[in-house]
Amino acid sequence: MATMATMAMELYPSTDDLLYEEEILRNPFSLRLWWRYLVARTDAPFKKRAIIYERALKALPGSYKLWYAYLRERLELVRNLPINHYQFETLDNTFERALVTMHKMPRIWIMYLQTLVHQKWISRTRRCFDRALCALPVTQHDRVWEIYLGFVSQKGIPIETSLRVYKRYLKYDPSHIEEFIEFLVTSERWQEAAERLAGVLNDNGFFSIKGKSKHRLWLELCDLLTKHATEVEGLNVDAIIRGGIRKFTDEVGRLWTSLADYYIRRRLPEKARDVFEEGMMTVVTVRDFSVIFDAYSQFEESMLALKMENMDLDDNEEEEMGEGEDEEDEEDVRWDVDLSVSKFEKKIFKGFWLHDDYDVDMRLARLEHLMDRRPELANSVLLRQNPHNVEQWHRRVKLFEGNPTRQILTYTEAVRTVDPMKAVGKPHTLWVAFAKLYESHNDLANARVIFDKAVQVNYKAVDHLASVWCEWAEMELKHKNFKGSLDLMRRATAEPSVEVKRRVAADGQELVQMKVHKSLKLWAFYVDLEESLGNLESTRAVYERILDLRIATPQIIINYAMLLEEHKYFEDAFRVYERGVKIFKYPHVKDIWVTYLSKFVKRYKSSKLERARELFDNAVETAPAECVKSLYLQYAKLEENYGLAKRAMNVYDKATKAVPANEKLSMYEIYIARAAEIFGVPQTREIYEQAISSGLPDKDVKTMCMKYAELEKSLGEIDRSRAIYTYASQFADPRTDPDFWNKWNEFEVQHGNEDTFREMLRIRRTVAASFSQTHFILPEHLKQTQDKTTKAGDGEAGVDEMAALEKQLAPPPPPPVDDLVKDKPRTVGFVSAGPESQSDVGKKNVNQEEIELPDESDDEDEGEEQVEIAQKEVPTAVFGGLVKKRDEPGTEEGEEAKGAETRLGALERMKRRKNA
Repeated sequence: MATMATMAMELYPSTDDLLYEEEILRNPFSLRLWWRYLVARTDAPFKKRAIIYERALKALPGSYKLWYAYLRERLELVRNLPINHYQFETLDNTFERALVTMHKMPRIWIMYLQTLVHQKWISRTRRCFDRALCALPVTQHDRVWEIYLGFVSQKGIPIETSLRVYKRYLKYDPSHIEEFIEFLVTSERWQEAAERLAGVLNDNGFFSIKGKSKHRLWLELCDLLTKHATEVEGLNVDAIIRGGIRKFTDEVGRLWTSLADYYIRRRLPEKARDVFEEGMMTVVTVRDFSVIFDAYSQFEESMLALKMENMDLDDNEEEEMGEGEDEEDEEDVRWDVDLSVSKFEKKIFKGFWLHDDYDVDMRLARLEHLMDRRPELANSVLLRQNPHNVEQWHRRVKLFEGNPTRQILTYTEAVRTVDPMKAVGKPHTLWVAFAKLYESHNDLANARVIFDKAVQVNYKAVDHLASVWCEWAEMELKHKNFKGSLDLMRRATAEPSVEVKRRVAADGQELVQMKVHKSLKLWAFYVDLEESLGNLESTRAVYERILDLRIATPQIIINYAMLLEEHKYFEDAFRVYERGVKIFKYPHVKDIWVTYLSKFVKRYKSSKLERARELFDNAVETAPAECVKSLYLQYAKLEENYGLAKRAMNVYDKATKAVPANEKLSMYEIYIARAAEIFGVPQTREIYEQAISSGLPDKDVKTMCMKYAELEKSLGEIDRSRAIYTYASQFADPRTDPDFWNKWNEFEVQHGNEDTFREMLRIRRTVAASFSQTHFILPEHLKQTQDKTTKAGDGEAGVDEMAALEKQLAPPPPPPVDDLVKDKPRTVGFVSAGPESQSDVGKKNVNQEEIELPDESDDEDEGEEQVEIAQKEVPTAVFGGLVKKRDEPGTEEGEEAKGAETRLGALERMKRRKNA
């Protein structure tokens, strides 16, 4: 009693509480005062705070703030207590008292409902949820239903209660039917789940809040119906799944297997086989076919394995029951009412062939037959995708190799199905292969019937019909029916009559049979047959007909002419060539011209030279630059063999001007070689000079100059050779073309002196500086010279823009080679190695970028004014050589030249001078 009194005394207000108590006594209905009091006593025991809360709520029963704070503290108090503790009962009573005035506050209801759910009170909680739904407005029901559905989904809640709650919720919000269906599936309510899911699929206005598509819902329904086939009644599963197959074409294979699985679970294996077969015969994708076939084969394997297991069990039972069977057989089982149904069936159907349990061999044969049919079934799928695919029909025929009957049936189906206008591939090959099948079995009559039907088909292209005619004729040739083959070709190439053309035009159709008489393939085969089997007149008639139809090719012209040549009709052959060159243009006529000219020259040689010249002139006049080279070479060969050498040189000269720029160098090389052989090497000088000045590309000009220099060196014309090297140096950059300068260096070492060698070095430096300057200032002059180079490019298509700029920025070119080698041996356009007189400076082009040599070279050249470069006597054996006399034989240079019997090179003389 003392303890109770002590506890009771602690709950009374203390001296610290007097201030708050006085204020509350003055104004007991002030929420602010009560709240200050509670905040000040935050650290007080809960019992004391509970008394304050109770006093405050008695004064202010409608204060949501006080009720909420009070309930939160009571919830915190029972947080870690067991649900059977007495504090929970106190908490429930507090909630009930709060709801008297707070029944419109959803937060209070939610706290109360969550507490009841935690306490596992089913009926009380359900009634409280119903009260909350009745008390709260509809806009707040979402918050309640979320907790309510979670409560009824817990384990231990009666399923009927949960179903009723979910049905009530669907009346409130029908869009959450998917959650109900999931609940039904979880609760193993398969019948109602299937009905609800079917209703969702039949509702066109349904929208899944979970983002599921109609297709996915169909698959879920199919899985539900098939996996629980025995539990679901009242639904036409077959119609539902077939409707999904017609509507959704994506997962057709899965839907077919689901339907078959449904019948398997319903213990209808034969119906399942029919479904599998129907599925394989209707799908149009290989993926769906693979799904169905794999499921079908797995089903057959499982059925076979099950049957074998049952056989083993039956064998054991028969051995055990074998002793009493004789006595039982004597009795009439129809009067035994105690006999079970299974035993009755076993007795009645024993020995009946339809009730044979030992059908393992039949099941095994069925499985093997299914595996053997897989290629055929897969091919059928591809043909359903495109029945006009010719290649797939050929593959289907190969599947039945060794079975002519199936092959004939397949070809018959193929030619009936394939539309030539829509065919992928060549539809005529089906007819040809069909006829060859009969031919391979020596049934020519049926083969001819097939070919006769094939030539009446309206193909997409004329070439297809022509191929059928040719195959038919080849079959007749193979079986020695030559006359029949020729008759076929005459029939194929016959032009339709005017009446037939008019009738076809009136029908508005464009039949290939109206165009096949102009098929080149057909005429080429026909003319080959005539050449082999007919006579000359018939063959000529065919060739003439080809020319009249204007379908001839250059090869046809050449073949016709060669046929006439074989029969000694040379003039007629040449007339055919003439017709050919009039019909065709370049480049097709080139082969005709080449053959015509070669045959004409071979036939008449020099007897009709003027006529041959006229032909060659006509040929080269009409030929473009790309094709004229071979004709000019033939022309020149004619002149060399049967005409005049001078005419041959003229032909070569014309050829060098007519050929394109990229072939000029090779043409000049041929020209020079023939001129050297006919007129001698000196005669080629003019040709070299013409080639160098003819406008060849810089690279070819340099090559021609080097060959010209080698020629002059071989003739002993050292000065001329050096002048040519000097001229060619402007086209050779020392940095990129060291071969040229090495060649010149070797030349000077062998045939020059110190002055010429120094001159060569000076030219090399000048050319290198010129190329460096050109490349350095090229960007500066590019904009200034753009208009000029554009005009130059319009005038000469072969001139490159970079080449034009380099030529413009290069130093002034020296005069032609003949001026260099005839007038003076000095190189014009370059600075001399020694000092020059004032008069010479005015006459020569002085290079403003002269590179000064070291002082030693200047001292050596001070007393050598007006020194000519590399003067020496020219051998008298050179034809047309330039012989020059020494101007001052009394000078030191002349005496040295006369006394130099050994003609030492420049490098050797420099070595001796250093040693001296």
